[in-house]
This record gives sequence, C-alpha cells and structure tokens, in this order.
Amino acid sequence: MQKEMIALQLFFRNGDTLIINREVIGDLWIKQVTTSYGRINGSDFQEIHPCQSFKIELLPEADRVDSENINLGSLEVGMFERIKKYSDIETMDILYKNPTGNEADMIQSERIYFPYEAQDVDGLDNKHQSTHMGENGHLFVLIDPSKTVTEVFDSIR
Repeated sequence: MQKEMIALQLFFRNGDTLIINREVIGDLWIKQVTTSYGRINGSDFQEIHPCQSFKIELLPEADRVDSENINLGSLEVGMFERIKKYSDIETMDILYKNPTGNEADMIQSERIYFPYEAQDVDGLDNKHQSTHMGENGHLFVLIDPSKTVTEVFDSIR
C-alpha cells in the first residue's frame, strides 16, 4: 500500500510551525533526500534526512495562522509575511494519511532537513532561503545553496 501525503509541516528557527494541506500546494520539489546517522555532543544516536534543495509554491489559501499559541509573532502579520520577512525555515515533516483509513489520524514521516547557513553571527536567517510573492498571491519559496527563487520558478520571471 502506497502512502498518501496529506500535508507538510514546516518548522521555523524561532519555534513557529505551519501545516500546509496538499490542496494549497502548487509546485513542490524536494531534491535528493539522503540518510545520515550521527550523534552530537553525547545526544542519542539519530537517523536524519537532509535534502539538497527544496522548492514550493503556496496558494493564497495557505496564508493562515493556527492561533493556538498567542506568543508566536506570525499571528499579527500572517504566515506569508512571516516567511518573507524571516528566512528561517529549518526542517519539515511530511504528514501521511493513516493506512487504517481514518483521515483524522496522521502519521509522521522522517523529518527532512534543509540546507542551512547563517547569514550573520546571530544565525537566525538562512543564506540559502529566498522567497517571492507573485502577483496572483502565490508565495514561492526556495531553499537552495546555488540558486535563488527567481532563477528556479519560470512563472515569476
């Protein structure tokens, strides 16, 4: 039985998260996901899944904020503005439909790690992340060490 992706959950460096249902995703590409194993400073031995590049087009309907945590700054401006202002998407989980058929339940895949290099000494923003808001209200995001969002998405040139 093949797994069916129902949503993506993005994790930001400051603790914000965004769940994006598949219906509000346009283009999506996660390039060259690999498996690595390691332990950092005596932590548990872990399996991680870094990718080489990530691109996504989000439809305007994806610009919402889950208001369960009133301490998160994105509540005031919306997620699209937050993503445009701060280049700090670090990881993502792919959420799948439960194989038992109960759509209310989701299971989590392996976490995907994006290329991350700090822009400055604070280390908050990622040098490899670029965004562009299209005239149609679509948000385009690219996390790639060698290209920018305008070089990759033909529809925004």
